[in-house]
Amino acid sequence: MQLSNQQTLPVTQAQAWEALNDVSLLQASIPGCESITPTGDNQYDVAITAAVGPVKARFKGKLRLQDLQPPTSYTMHFEGQGGAAGHGKGSAQVRLESSGARETVLHYSANASVGGKLAQIGSRLVDMAAQKMANDFFATFNAKLSERYGAAAPPAAPAGAWARFVAWLKRLLGGS
Repeated sequence: MQLSNQQTLPVTQAQAWEALNDVSLLQASIPGCESITPTGDNQYDVAITAAVGPVKARFKGKLRLQDLQPPTSYTMHFEGQGGAAGHGKGSAQVRLESSGARETVLHYSANASVGGKLAQIGSRLVDMAAQKMANDFFATFNAKLSERYGAAAPPAAPAGAWARFVAWLKRLLGGS
């Protein structure tokens, strides 16, 4: 599975970098995240409950940040086990780019693979679930940034609703 996109954050690049490295803020923003526990330098244990189509499970995993270039970029490596539901692993490149006095564009590109029941339900459902999690994360993350830094968050609901509409339309038309 590949997922690439960009999101505009209503803060400076330095504030965005700080927020992306704030474990409590990330935990509050990631859908279904139960815990993010530091285990070493830029290494974390993570527990998340997620549903992908008919498969719902609690995933325990490891997250490692590498190639940190503050306040511009890093690479994230992740792997997780969800018991009978299956497993997943992959990496993501995250890059921040200032686009205004209080605006930063976050570019991301992720590659992941899944196995077990997750792989059996089909890539379309897995891709849709990943995109929904990303949309939900950024809606919450932007709201949290606005609370913390006093910036006006862009309305995230229409973008999420639009993404769901496009996904529904693709399914309806039989596209991928």
